[in-house]
Amino acid sequence: MILERIEGPWDVRDLNTEELKQLAAEIRQFLIEKTSVTGGHLASNLGVVELTIALYLAFDLPKDKVIWDVGHQSYTHKILSGRREMFDDLRKFGGMSGFPKRKESPYDAFDTGHSSTSISAGLGMAQGRDLLGEDYAVVSVIGDGALTGGMAYEALNNAAHLKKNFIIILNDNNMSISENVGGMSKYLNGIRSDAGYNELKKHVSTALSSIPVVGEKLVDKISRTKNSIKQLVIPGMLFENMGVTYLGPVDGHNVKEMVKIFKEARKMDHAVLVHVLTKKGKGYAPAEKNPSRFHGVEPFDIETGKPKKEKEYPGYTDIFSRKLCQIARENPRVVAVTAAMPDGTGLKAFGKYFPDRFFDVGIAEQHAVTSAAGMAAAGLKPVVAVYSSFLQRGYDQILHDVCIQNLPVVFALDRAGLVGSDGETHQGIFDLSYLTSIPNMSVLAPKNLWELRADLEFAVNEYEGPIAIRYPRGQAYRGLKEYEAPIVYGKGELLAQGSKIALLAVGSMVSTAEHVREKLLEEGIDCTLANGRFIKPIDEELVEQLASTHKFIVTMEENVLQGGYGLQVTAYIHEHHPQVKVLNIALPDAYVEHGNVSLLREMLGIDSDSIIRKMREVYPDAESPQSR
Repeated sequence: MILERIEGPWDVRDLNTEELKQLAAEIRQFLIEKTSVTGGHLASNLGVVELTIALYLAFDLPKDKVIWDVGHQSYTHKILSGRREMFDDLRKFGGMSGFPKRKESPYDAFDTGHSSTSISAGLGMAQGRDLLGEDYAVVSVIGDGALTGGMAYEALNNAAHLKKNFIIILNDNNMSISENVGGMSKYLNGIRSDAGYNELKKHVSTALSSIPVVGEKLVDKISRTKNSIKQLVIPGMLFENMGVTYLGPVDGHNVKEMVKIFKEARKMDHAVLVHVLTKKGKGYAPAEKNPSRFHGVEPFDIETGKPKKEKEYPGYTDIFSRKLCQIARENPRVVAVTAAMPDGTGLKAFGKYFPDRFFDVGIAEQHAVTSAAGMAAAGLKPVVAVYSSFLQRGYDQILHDVCIQNLPVVFALDRAGLVGSDGETHQGIFDLSYLTSIPNMSVLAPKNLWELRADLEFAVNEYEGPIAIRYPRGQAYRGLKEYEAPIVYGKGELLAQGSKIALLAVGSMVSTAEHVREKLLEEGIDCTLANGRFIKPIDEELVEQLASTHKFIVTMEENVLQGGYGLQVTAYIHEHHPQVKVLNIALPDAYVEHGNVSLLREMLGIDSDSIIRKMREVYPDAESPQSR
């Protein structure tokens, strides 16, 4: 196998055309086999195999810098840079990340994970290169989906001012270009990317400009006429008008063509965009047929493409999806907004049943939030469904456009808390902190699937202000069904009465608190169990009741400690009941790497056994009577 001989870029450069084709096929088979075991991002990686090989042939990595937007399509890059043997531990704790990480390899030029950032990062790197007098190429690879993000256009606007080489590769796996326009574009591209042609343009412009009186006007007229013609025949005029030279489109599965155009792009003394057409999921029939489903996969059967482990029970996303559709049938003012995640957030069904009330704004969280604010101001009841870590991108819009006006926008935060294998950029462990810091914002966290339904009903049909509901990834908790206190604004619930020790938890940690109580009961220690339910406002009446009747209170949340629920409770208790001990169970002030969620919870000390150990370190009465 050729793949087994690849230990770095130098091995790729020694291959002939036929061997490169074979290498691409072997890489695809390797990726399918490995992700079928570990899970990961498959369709996007299958689409960029030849593109990545061409980058390794046209550029001198790691001296030259390649920045992958989002970064979930960097698996081939990791293989060609000598990390093939690390794929058995892909996305496992202590193993290789599914995204570029500078600490992992010198070939990873910039850490990525969220969308639409690569052009900004690449431009900054090119500016740093030029100011320091260094000489290397900077290449930003961005997808057509990521190009829907406003940050990409902010960067393109600035890239036009660059006076040195900077290459943007548009990995387009969705847009099709008709043959007549494509053929003309290819012809013109061959002329415009030619070094001699670009030199000729410079000389002609300089010569004409030197003609007294009419020179500058003549250059301007020729330029405007030329641009009018290009507008008709060149699909990249958007970029040209922004001051970025457009080259392409080029077949993203033809290594030879891409290497040629990449080398021509490198000769430019300004920003240039190369338009590359690829097929997402290429080489694996199930992924080609349904690239969205194979974007991020759990372990699957290669022959059928079906997951190896079917879901036993519906997840929180499924519960949210069904309940929202039910509410929307009864309330015609309800609309749903997503930022390019209809499948992941559960809004695909809503879009099917209520197409006129469903808005997918693309990868544009800031726009999603402010457009929802506009809908609310117009009299609608928008529900913005988004991953917790992605809503971070709309913080200013939540504060400035939603909450200052106290508009009734509902934020449904999926993937809140630890999400596992995607690592630092995707862990939803900051939302309680950044949302509770905003005036007028209210925050709920359901303890189980029934409470999620009740929370959503309350937020949409009863509450008239900004409100967020955060819930974790995966299977919905089915315990504690017997406790179904109605949702009352700002009120929690008492689930079990004990003495001395009170466990006060929110969201996903209520089930953990239940397990802590069960284990302590087996040792003869009877704890009170309470569900905070509202993170903002906290239920001061419930906290007062617990502090007045207990000596030790343990708060639990799946969020960082700073700015979280526990510190709010602690502040109240220290002010009104300073004699009561408080232990805050939360996540540390740190980024959490990728790994199995159960393993991460244990490592971070928020599993039931770790919590009991911490309780005994702080409060002696938490020791079992037998061990005293």
